[in-house]
Amino acid sequence: MQKFFKSVSVVLLILSVPFLAALGIFSHFLPDSFMMEDEVAFFKVGDYPVHVQASTHRVTEAEKSLTGASGRLEGNLMLGVIPIKKIDLQVEEEKEVLVSGTPFGIKLFTEGVLVVGTGEVETKNGTVNPGDESGVLVGDIITAIDRQKVNSNEETAKRIENCEGKTVRVHFVRNGVEMDVILRPVKSILDGRYKAGLWVRDSTAGIGTMTFVDPVSGVYAGLGHGVCDVDTGKLMPLSDGEIVPVKLCGITKGLPGAAGELLGFFSEEERAGTLERNTLAGVYGRLCQAQTQGKTMKVAYKQSVVKGAAQILSTISGGEARLYDVFIEKVNYDKDNLSKNIVLRITDPELLKQTGGIVQGMSGSPILQNGKLVGAVTHVFVDDPTGGYGIFAENMLEQSQKITKSSMKKAS
Repeated sequence: MQKFFKSVSVVLLILSVPFLAALGIFSHFLPDSFMMEDEVAFFKVGDYPVHVQASTHRVTEAEKSLTGASGRLEGNLMLGVIPIKKIDLQVEEEKEVLVSGTPFGIKLFTEGVLVVGTGEVETKNGTVNPGDESGVLVGDIITAIDRQKVNSNEETAKRIENCEGKTVRVHFVRNGVEMDVILRPVKSILDGRYKAGLWVRDSTAGIGTMTFVDPVSGVYAGLGHGVCDVDTGKLMPLSDGEIVPVKLCGITKGLPGAAGELLGFFSEEERAGTLERNTLAGVYGRLCQAQTQGKTMKVAYKQSVVKGAAQILSTISGGEARLYDVFIEKVNYDKDNLSKNIVLRITDPELLKQTGGIVQGMSGSPILQNGKLVGAVTHVFVDDPTGGYGIFAENMLEQSQKITKSSMKKAS
């Protein structure tokens, strides 16, 4: 009998190890905060039943400052009946927005200049790379030279050319950390000018799709992912920008290994709105005129998104957004991956025929399910353009509300 109980204990121990590991994975990857309409919500993570339940403990102002909590309640995240972790919980009705699906042009000017490459400079003493020697790296954002701000390629070149052979102090930002280095420009034998051996970029432009507009504040949300530099992949630091109307004129069909794109041109006659935020969760700003087009829909909270049939609202030709069938294959709650929450597959025969699936310019196309806005298209699978990623609409709504709150603070 003793041997029997010992064997059972060993079996239970062996079985408990993967279960405890699963709990650890759930605790790490599932969010630390939830928005809900009721104080209890049930959903699935894969095949596992998970639910969120509010406790009677309300988060105090002191706890907010210590933990960063923003909600009104403390909640419990449960795997079945097993507690996973404590969470920040906010209970309120889902917000309504005007769903868009129309293309728009983005003009972005950087705060500082982004280093996109370094190069050799031909001098009378041979080739020299001042940028590499100073320690400046690709992806750094140069904001000042000798304590004078620079926001354009021209300003950067002028500061270097006027150094007269003396060293300059370069102030830059690397991964959010401000740094300084000393750089010694060298005179090029090709044109007699002093150069730093740095390639920098101060602006970019492109086409995306608007996801939604707040009908009260006029704040829009689009793209679903940040505007990044084409060479470095780094998020472009925004100083100023605007959005403009776009006229589509063609489609480059997506193929395995070759992403397609919507072809169009900017309307230079009018400015559609401001560009105030460039984030990993999309671009945001305020429209110049009140939005009247679009269907009003509720923004679904992330736990409402489920595997199954859905639709995207997108404009691929002409001037009118249309609904196309898709299938949501997976819902990802990884809190560290802001713009790849949804894995979707294009199933609409007409869209597949015209575009091959998801193409550049469709980013930001609203994803609709069960009569609500659940997300927006963000990325295409390069090897299979029929599939791609989407972002939770809740994530985009959170970013858009920061602009509204900022405006309210300024007004007060």
